[in-house]
Amino acid sequence: MKKFILYIAIILSNSLYSQSTYRKTLKLMGSRFDISVVAKDSLQANIYLNLAICEISRIEKLISSWNPNSQTSAIIKSAGIKPVKVDKELFDLISRSLVISKLTDGAFDISYASMDNIWKFDGSLKTMPSEKDIKASVSKVGYQNIILNKENLTVFLKLKGMKIGFGAIGKGYAADKAKQLLISKGAVAGIINASGDMNTWGKQPNGDAWKVAITNPLNKNNAFALLPIKNGAVVTSGNYEKYVIFNGKRYTHIIDPRTGYPSTGIISVTVFAPKAELADALATSVFVMGIEVGLNRINQLPNVECIIIDDNGEIYKSKHINIDKL
Repeated sequence: MKKFILYIAIILSNSLYSQSTYRKTLKLMGSRFDISVVAKDSLQANIYLNLAICEISRIEKLISSWNPNSQTSAIIKSAGIKPVKVDKELFDLISRSLVISKLTDGAFDISYASMDNIWKFDGSLKTMPSEKDIKASVSKVGYQNIILNKENLTVFLKLKGMKIGFGAIGKGYAADKAKQLLISKGAVAGIINASGDMNTWGKQPNGDAWKVAITNPLNKNNAFALLPIKNGAVVTSGNYEKYVIFNGKRYTHIIDPRTGYPSTGIISVTVFAPKAELADALATSVFVMGIEVGLNRINQLPNVECIIIDDNGEIYKSKHINIDKL
């Protein structure tokens, strides 16, 4: 359930006051990160930027399943064998992930990492995978089989061969943690943009709110809406670049962990929430749940809104979002 691409542009105004916006772009957690901070000079800005980079790198070491020495890898290695004691930070992240799984009826599931890679979106897949192979791919998937012991801070994957991964929540969590750290160190404003998982705080140097322009992927040259972001997060998930077509039906790279089949009908989901972690997880979930169920679920959540674009370019939005048409 890899998340991909962002068609949101930060609208920056020229600084009219003593502070300016400083930005650094680099690759972290296997993705592009754009970190922007408002500071009085480049010296102060570099201190903030380096703090954010160190925090994101720390989180990557904690949650990465690619690092054989991480606690996440230890959990995977002991699947079906024994519980593994972990840091409270990782335990809490997994615990919150399970809450979102229940909230979305399993559309979000960190055990999706157990699925065999039978869907290829690199041009090599010429025939539809068999129903048998698809069914087998989800045999080790199921958040219900992630057993937590709060007293001992242990995590146990019940099934041998079961895996967990944070591809649909990890970058959002990292953006939240970097923001939290910078605020504690005195950074008055900024943006952490983790390949579409974006968290903001404070205001631009001229006093204006940060703003995002929402673009329809089917018409990338023209933004259709402009929204202010006030101390919150926005995440855009898109699947318009990685897909296959069989029998006239478009299958995308975002997979339903409950069935093993790719999501259909939606090409872009943008979620606004207080934290990037939640927005990150919900953006992927809405793809899987579909337009009607996805909007219904979003409408039940306080301080959460979303914009959905279907594969015909039609735009849908949650009840309480206010869009300034461009």
